[in-house]
Amino acid sequence: MAEIQPLRGWRYNATLSQNIDDYVSPLFDVVSARQREALYRNPLNSIHLSVPRGEDAAGAAQLRLSEWQQAGVLRQDELPGIYAYYQYFRLPGSTREYCRKGFMCHIRAYDWAEDVVLRHENTLPAAVNDRAELLARTEFQTSATHGLYRDDDFELERYLDEAILTPLYQTEEDYQGARDVLAVIQDAAVIKRFQQVLAARQVILADGHHRYEGSLAYRQASQAAEPAATGQEGWNFHLMYLTNSAADDLRILPTHRLLLELPDGLRNEELLARLETYFLVMPKEDPYDLPELIAGKPWAFGLYLGEGQAYKLRLRPEVHAQLDWDTTPEVKALDLTVLHFFVLEKVLGIIGPNAQRQWPGVAYVRNFPECLQRVEHGEARAAFITSEVTMDEVERVCHSGAVMPPKSTFFYPKTIGGFLFSSIRADETQHPFMREFSVPL
Repeated sequence: MAEIQPLRGWRYNATLSQNIDDYVSPLFDVVSARQREALYRNPLNSIHLSVPRGEDAAGAAQLRLSEWQQAGVLRQDELPGIYAYYQYFRLPGSTREYCRKGFMCHIRAYDWAEDVVLRHENTLPAAVNDRAELLARTEFQTSATHGLYRDDDFELERYLDEAILTPLYQTEEDYQGARDVLAVIQDAAVIKRFQQVLAARQVILADGHHRYEGSLAYRQASQAAEPAATGQEGWNFHLMYLTNSAADDLRILPTHRLLLELPDGLRNEELLARLETYFLVMPKEDPYDLPELIAGKPWAFGLYLGEGQAYKLRLRPEVHAQLDWDTTPEVKALDLTVLHFFVLEKVLGIIGPNAQRQWPGVAYVRNFPECLQRVEHGEARAAFITSEVTMDEVERVCHSGAVMPPKSTFFYPKTIGGFLFSSIRADETQHPFMREFSVPL
């Protein structure tokens, strides 16, 4: 199914790589404005390529990339390879060190209808257009999207474990507290085995839907401009970080819903009364107990209204049949679908998924204490505390052909930008070594 290819990675030169922490950058949507400004102040930080600024942002990135390549700030590896990428991390309240194992490579940019790369959320057209324009101007991919394949035999991990023993470089600690390690596999026989394993797999897109769709849009435009294209051109491919969904070190964290306002001047007492139509509403003494109280319980949520008013909500089982959105049973079974339908639509009157995506009255917050604090400080009216989505739920929804409610998953930790770049320029992807790994169409 999924065709992958090795790549000749572009990386910071050997001198700069000794301080790689100074040049990597987080994904744009998981960093504060203050953190972003600090990154922009470093003239060599990768954020200038991944999230350029200015009236002609894509043009600025193109110019800077050319300058960096000519000055030797970035250098390209001579041989193609698959890049092992490990992230070591801990979760709050736990002493266990996790290690998420994966690898970066090029993957063919499949249209959704081809049913090879599967999505689990919708995208915003404006964000896709920005990514497509940046790719068209630079022909350079600055941060890998995150894809999942399932291999219960863990065949590829032994090659990755061997490669990671001789890393190219590693961070001390990235912005989210993880330690990132990069290595490369350039053995042709091993690379072909990676291709064979992935050829029998579908890939679920875990993170980076807008960047992936940007590659799709650029590929479609390039195909239209080159009717005689062979299918092996660099613009057919996309940089992806692939991890095994069977691994225990793949963590998904919850994303809570913060109501910044209540429609029609709704008071707390009225909100609770409306909720009781659909939920068992149980007062609780300590709001900080809410995540533990709802853990492992289907269709259960925490609610905080400020001034110590904390509640556990549990959907009345008999009302679930009222959930009449045009989607699959797998999506209807999700906690977050229940929350969006019975709270946002039935209780608050925000009708339908499209209206809910556009409603400015809801914010998505991953930090639980922040939710409580923002309600307490009057920055929000209510916080709905959720449990994490499971990997099994993600797989079932994706294979059903449907998508989840917005901000359903937060795969942790996030990949970082600047660790590895890839070019899709014709003169760089037609390297003689690459013919060894071409897959006939």
